[in-house]
Amino acid sequence: MKKEYDFSNSIKNPYVKKLKKQISIRVEKNTIEYFKQLSIELGIPYQNLMNMFLSDCANKNMRPKIHWE
Repeated sequence: MKKEYDFSNSIKNPYVKKLKKQISIRVEKNTIEYFKQLSIELGIPYQNLMNMFLSDCANKNMRPKIHWE
């Protein structure tokens, strides 16, 4: 290992905005089962599938249709 490294020609990580943050959320059991079954069909881990779905919603600026009674 060198005593010093030269980082003067280094570049910033272009993927820094793509980093994920781990959170805890409460999701209904049937919702998780839906994504687990869909993930088996598509061959994608269900957490990745849920993230892809939520990212798509955010990119399309989708809003939930909520009707309070």
